Amino acid sequence: MTQTSISSATALAELLAATGYLADDGLATVGYLALSMERPLLLEGEPGTGKTSLAEALAEGFGLPLIRLQCYEGIDASQALYDWDFTAQILHLRSVEASGGSGMGTRLSVAELESSLYDKRFLLARPILKALQQSPAVLLIDEIDRADDEFEAFLLEVLSTYQVSIPEFGTVKADTPPIVVLTSNRTRDLHDALKRRCLYHWIDHPGLAREVEIVRTRLPQVPALLAEQVVRAVQQIRVTDDVLKPPGVAETLDWARALHQLGRAELDLASAAASIGALCKYREDTERVSAALARMLG
Repeated sequence: MTQTSISSATALAELLAATGYLADDGLATVGYLALSMERPLLLEGEPGTGKTSLAEALAEGFGLPLIRLQCYEGIDASQALYDWDFTAQILHLRSVEASGGSGMGTRLSVAELESSLYDKRFLLARPILKALQQSPAVLLIDEIDRADDEFEAFLLEVLSTYQVSIPEFGTVKADTPPIVVLTSNRTRDLHDALKRRCLYHWIDHPGLAREVEIVRTRLPQVPALLAEQVVRAVQQIRVTDDVLKPPGVAETLDWARALHQLGRAELDLASAAASIGALCKYREDTERVSAALARMLG
């Protein structure tokens, strides 16, 4: 299936649901628009709300390769776009020297030798270049808020024209624009120039009924009662003001899976305390949530 075969937001929601990803109407609509308009999709929201999982579900649903660029402080264009295989270039030079400076039976000029060093075989494609070369593909630019302003500026050409310019090599343009998903945990504000090139959607924590449905869909082996009890507990924990990191859907799934692994059919205080590490990742939260669970479960 190709992205052009999606005819509506409903069809996209059904395709995602077939992979186990349940998108609400708002997300399905903006996702459909991003596909039909060939625009990048910028997703913001709390960690664990399913931003990265959407890109994974799109790749699975469409049968496309998922190419992921994990952003971090200090990332630059060479780490995201391309690099040259320096070792292979040196070996090539030595090979030319060993043959008396000739190639294909003829002596190479200095210009020809320099040009041969930047042949496609020495080009190391990083995620963005790889996505342009392999498209149709899904390009996930994860946690763009961790990168700096200069890296955002570099992305503008890619997201506007789906092409990049390599000084020594030329311009590489995607025959088919990749499906681009950018995610941000909003640790800093992104620049307007980047946002203008994208369609935007905020992914919030789901409501009770939808989160139970997500757990039941992703973890069908978990008993219905346990799934509902886990989700109810997590929903209450999220509204606790003194929790450093409210658990996301990812943590809900981890906790339900851990409790099922312990052989529990329903939530009890002992098993909740034993598996709390699947839900909380800070010592302070572990203590606070354990106390909250004691109150919830008596």
